[in-house]
Amino acid sequence: LSPRDAWWFAHSLPERIGSATSVSSTVINNRLQELVRLFKERTEKVKEKLTDPDITSDEESPTASPAKPALPTAPVPPQGEQPEGEKVAEEEHYCEMLCCTFKYRPWLDRLRNYQFPSSIDPLTNLMYVLWLFFVVMAWNWNCWLIPVRWAFPYQTPANIHCWLFIDYLCDLIYLLDILVFQTRLQFVQGGDIISDKKAMKENYLRSQRFKMDLVCLLPLDFFYFRVGVNPLLRFPRCLKYMAFFEFNNRLEAILTKAYIYRVIRTTAYLLYSLHVNSCLYYWASAYEGLGSTTWVYDGEGNSYIRCYYWAVKTLITIGGLPDPKTLFEIVFQLLNYFTGVFAFSVMIGQMRDVVGAATAGQTYYRSCMDSTIKYMNFYKIPKTVQNRVKTWYEYTWHSQGMLDESELLVQLPDKMRLDIAIDVNYSIVSKVALFQGCDRQMIFDMLKRLRSVVYLPNDYVCKKGEIGREMYIIQAGHVQVLGGPDGKTVLVTLKPGSVFGEISLLAAGGGNRRTANVIAHGFANLFILDKKDLNEILVHYPESQKLLKKKAKKMLKSNNKPKDVKGVPGDSLIIPPKPDTPKLFQAALAAAGRTGGKGPLAQLRWRLRELKAIQATQVSMGRMTLAARQGQSPSSRHTVLPALQELPLKTPYAGLSQATEKENGPALFFSLLSSKCLF
Repeated sequence: LSPRDAWWFAHSLPERIGSATSVSSTVINNRLQELVRLFKERTEKVKEKLTDPDITSDEESPTASPAKPALPTAPVPPQGEQPEGEKVAEEEHYCEMLCCTFKYRPWLDRLRNYQFPSSIDPLTNLMYVLWLFFVVMAWNWNCWLIPVRWAFPYQTPANIHCWLFIDYLCDLIYLLDILVFQTRLQFVQGGDIISDKKAMKENYLRSQRFKMDLVCLLPLDFFYFRVGVNPLLRFPRCLKYMAFFEFNNRLEAILTKAYIYRVIRTTAYLLYSLHVNSCLYYWASAYEGLGSTTWVYDGEGNSYIRCYYWAVKTLITIGGLPDPKTLFEIVFQLLNYFTGVFAFSVMIGQMRDVVGAATAGQTYYRSCMDSTIKYMNFYKIPKTVQNRVKTWYEYTWHSQGMLDESELLVQLPDKMRLDIAIDVNYSIVSKVALFQGCDRQMIFDMLKRLRSVVYLPNDYVCKKGEIGREMYIIQAGHVQVLGGPDGKTVLVTLKPGSVFGEISLLAAGGGNRRTANVIAHGFANLFILDKKDLNEILVHYPESQKLLKKKAKKMLKSNNKPKDVKGVPGDSLIIPPKPDTPKLFQAALAAAGRTGGKGPLAQLRWRLRELKAIQATQVSMGRMTLAARQGQSPSSRHTVLPALQELPLKTPYAGLSQATEKENGPALFFSLLSSKCLF
């Protein structure tokens, strides 16, 4: 048989013979791998149940309830087109007037369709605070300008219509406040929030504020027809002071720095007292006669500025004022001095209280820092330690605005403390793998036990070998885990939101000792959960306690397990490839032969025998070809062989099993060599 005939005979067989053999061996191998893996997992679970009898279920956490199917979203219109609703809205923004068409803004349409609320919460409704602002502006108009119009000659027949217009505009604001807003304010009765329209109206009509509002709107303006436009007839409008104090309370509740408004308000009190005194001084001067004596106003320059200057010097008792001459001037000056001393003492005391309340935290911080420095100097603490203590005080105060966050929440009820803790800490704690699947209420109880601690740069958070009694959650900053032979190699840098020390928190399997050094890289703010606090919480949640113990054991086991060296894909087989036909196939083929040689197994047996014969023929052909090439130089052989080894082996035996290809690799190579030489 020539080599050409042998090569043609090898290519004439169907390629699926070898392919069927390879696929069968691959499927069986994969199935056996899966069976071995399932047996291993089952063995591990049985072993865990024997070692830990508390484990009652194989599931680590309750399965999530199926999510509701999302509502179908509206199709996005192509570019250049608008949805039909927007087109209609755009077309409705036009109005016709006479012979022209005008376009008006959409917010006007929304304003026309706005429905006023049937009840208003006076504590949280910002619209009500805005309305109180307008009421207070009207009240200030009356309080500041009624004395000016009464004392100074600023109200004249030429501008009387402007004064009256603003006066009646303020009266309209007063009236709307009574009819629209005050009758819709919610109130608390017996612990319940009353929002019934009739009940709210009756509550307002029975209140003291309704009586004062009625007095404010007494129609004394009808006396204008008899005595003329006298501003003193509008003095009852100044009695709406309850709206002013309510506005102060509501505004301070929504401002982040309310002390600034308190300082401004106290300063306004002082300016108003000087304003009233300047008006009284001009009235006294006009009563005595302008320029009649050296004590009264001489009528030169701006009358209001000159009288205001005199009021400032009188109330502050600076001195250098002309002596009063008449009895009226002496009595007036004495009353001014007494009023000035009393008013300024009250104003200064109130200003001191406002500033003291605004800087109370800063004062407490300074007193604590001074006491600490005094203590360190008394015991002669090294300067390096003192500098670190000072740095901690300064950074903690500037970053948090306080030294201890827990002191701020002590006075709040437990429910409010929980709400604040959930908003601040829940997003971080919920990401901890150890607590996933636990009772939600247990996590809420744990949030209230977290305490915030600030670490300075290069501070040791925990050291290797020490007993672990806390778990750490990074709120801000970074920490570094050190290891290596010298203990100074940075293994990993943990960022905000990371957690460490959770295994030591449960002391699972004796793993309550720290395994590495952890230091702060820069300033770091950490949340700390103490082991004692967690144990007190877990007493009330036994199922979560079992789950945490199981997770901690698994995490500790995975940390202690040596890491396997990763190999190339496909080199880890449970059953290594055999050089010959697997024993299972041999037994099946033998059984097929005993049953009469019919069926698919008998055909497969015949094809395998045929393949073995072809392989033997190719081996002999390869040897013959090498013997024929002995006359070539060694350099040519070394050049041809490596080049052929780099070529892909696309032979009719590519469908054979992996074991057959590994076994007969040289035979296939020589067969390819012979074919290359022949063609």
